[in-house]
Amino acid sequence: MSRPGTARAEPARAWHGRFVGPLLVVAVLVLGVTVTLLTARALRDDQRAAADRVMDQRTAVARAAVIGETGRYRDLMQAVAAGLGTNARLTAADFSAATAPLDRAGLVGATSVAFVVAAAPDDVAATEQLWRSRGSSGLTLQPFGEPREHLFPVFRRSLNNGGAGPRGIDVSAAPEAAAALAEARRTGQPSVSAAYVLLRDRNLPVDRQQLSFLFVAPVFGAAPTAGEPPPFQGWLAMGLHGRDFLGGVLSTASQGLLDGELSATDGSGRRVVVASYDTRGERDLIRQAAFPVADRQWSLLTGADSHYLPGARSGTPTAVLVGGLVITGMLALLTWVLATGRSRAEAQVLVATADLRLAEAESRRQAGLLSAIMASIGDGVGVVDENGAYLLHNPAAKALLGVPDDIDGPDGWQEHYGLFRPDGQTPFPVEEMPLVRALRGEASDGVEMIIRNESRPDGILVSVDGRPLDPSAGQHGAVAVFHDITDLRRYENDLAVFAGVVAHDLKAPLAVVRGHCENADDELADAPDGPEVREARSALLRVAGAVDRMGAMIDTLLAYTTARDAPLKLRPVSLRPLVEDVVEERTQQPRPAGTPPPDIYVGPLPVVDADPAMLRHVVDNLVGNALKYVPAGRAARIDVTAAPAEQGWTRIEVADRGIGIPAEDQPDIFESFHRARTAAGYAGTGLGLAICRRIVERHGGVIGVSDNPGGGTRFHFTLPLATGAGPDDPQAALDRALAERAAIEQATLPGVTPAGTASAPPRMREAGPAGTA
Repeated sequence: MSRPGTARAEPARAWHGRFVGPLLVVAVLVLGVTVTLLTARALRDDQRAAADRVMDQRTAVARAAVIGETGRYRDLMQAVAAGLGTNARLTAADFSAATAPLDRAGLVGATSVAFVVAAAPDDVAATEQLWRSRGSSGLTLQPFGEPREHLFPVFRRSLNNGGAGPRGIDVSAAPEAAAALAEARRTGQPSVSAAYVLLRDRNLPVDRQQLSFLFVAPVFGAAPTAGEPPPFQGWLAMGLHGRDFLGGVLSTASQGLLDGELSATDGSGRRVVVASYDTRGERDLIRQAAFPVADRQWSLLTGADSHYLPGARSGTPTAVLVGGLVITGMLALLTWVLATGRSRAEAQVLVATADLRLAEAESRRQAGLLSAIMASIGDGVGVVDENGAYLLHNPAAKALLGVPDDIDGPDGWQEHYGLFRPDGQTPFPVEEMPLVRALRGEASDGVEMIIRNESRPDGILVSVDGRPLDPSAGQHGAVAVFHDITDLRRYENDLAVFAGVVAHDLKAPLAVVRGHCENADDELADAPDGPEVREARSALLRVAGAVDRMGAMIDTLLAYTTARDAPLKLRPVSLRPLVEDVVEERTQQPRPAGTPPPDIYVGPLPVVDADPAMLRHVVDNLVGNALKYVPAGRAARIDVTAAPAEQGWTRIEVADRGIGIPAEDQPDIFESFHRARTAAGYAGTGLGLAICRRIVERHGGVIGVSDNPGGGTRFHFTLPLATGAGPDDPQAALDRALAERAAIEQATLPGVTPAGTASAPPRMREAGPAGTA
């Protein structure tokens, strides 16, 4: 029975657990969001103030740059004008020498500088003659209108590769320029024109024209006597393109961060935008500054995107805002977790317990399924740990081994289980056992051994595959699979016996028929010649030919059958001696009259792991086809070469210049009894390439065909390299070739007969292929 105090406390704890948690979360959220927003706003206000300071600084720098450049232009013009005034008889050479510093001064936007003189309407011809005599050759003055006086540039120098422009044009045609010249002569000080399009630019397309200014400095000579005013000689005038000037100055002064608009008055006194300079971004900061240039007032409007001003904008407020909100959310979540932790922990324990029960049940089910599978499969499976201790032997493995108990450690496996080499006498070496090799990280396939012990006194032949245990299992070790191949080997032996019986029983009658045909033909050779004798001998030849074709068909069918089922006797095989032997035997066969000897190249070939007899059949078939399928009267040309394939494999190619295989026949050329349409008229059964494919695939390789560039066919197939294989040295190749030759003669495929002898040997190219065969 609970106490009254405890009963009253339960509702209080329930209310506490239901409402305190959400209230604390709301409080944390409100406080955190408020502090975050206030902090972010304060940082944003500081950034705005910083942006205004940076903008003011940049604008001041840009304004100072424009004022400084225009002041420099004015000072240079004034200095050059003073220098020109010291020469009472100014010539073109004097002008060129005096204005040379302007060409080297880097005057941004300047087009050209000219010496301008005034001429009354009646003095135009005399003025032209005067300045021609002073070096302005070809000068032609072109008066415009009927002003009180004409204004002609008589000397001119191009600046910034802008072109010198025409001399002799009447500047009075531009009221803005004429007004600036008049103001400079009146005041004796440099003057700047209103904004206008230079006369030299008015013939340009409208999109290339730009508002410009004329900087003018009066040129006065030396006073003849003290107290008298100096004589006026003319003006030094320089054109300035507004857009080029503003772009050049701002690009340097603002470092590409400020937009700019340069404003001035035009000839009618209106304020116009002379030039503008744009940079990236949208303007959100704008400043305007006015300043004097000579006797004019210019105005510079600058703008910038605060995002691109250095130090004026950063991601700190945004980062603070996002970070504050995230932290607030995390604190609220933590508050919620702490406030509601007990109930959720209890629920999670229940869920975890249920999941654990489900996982345990699934593990039991998987273990039972695996045990059932291992007990059901017919192949034996054995698993050992890294020390060679058995972790698993399924029932099939125990039945194959015939020993009920396992022992740990590979040193006693041979004696305990009775493991011997396939000869049945030699104990199987421990280091070559598949499980031991797998513990060293080596995979092995098809390792044959005899198991003979008290339970299996007659012994059985097994094939064993070994692999390192997958590390994902969480256990280092090795796994081996045992296959009982006793019946398979007995079947293969029976097949070999059957092939021999068939070869004898089917071909013996054919040999008898062939012998009778030859005896009859010998008898008829001594008979008097006549139509009946010739007809009989022709019939005998046809019968002998049919017998030969039947014998060849029997040989091919036997080879086709045994190529699939005959046991592979793998050993290192040196390819080059084998190929040369095949070529020698093939080329000793008689050739049609008038056919030149074949041209054959055998390149460096590696040592492969293969069955010598079966490999010889593949090479013999491909070389034989290359010699056979050649247009009449043409010499066969064959290249046998090797190239690297994937790791541990080589690619052998047999290329010829024969009749070729049409593209539509190439996919089916390795099928049984398939012959290309170009092979019509050539003897063959359609089984040779099918046999080659069976043999190559039994070695684990692939075979294919493609067109040979320039004509003919290129066959290729892959074979596994022997361990440490490479091109043989001559003595090793000779020794291996002799051993392989003896093995081939004792283990020839049924149906494979040695080639006949006769004829001259082929021409062999030793130095290398003269080109693609």
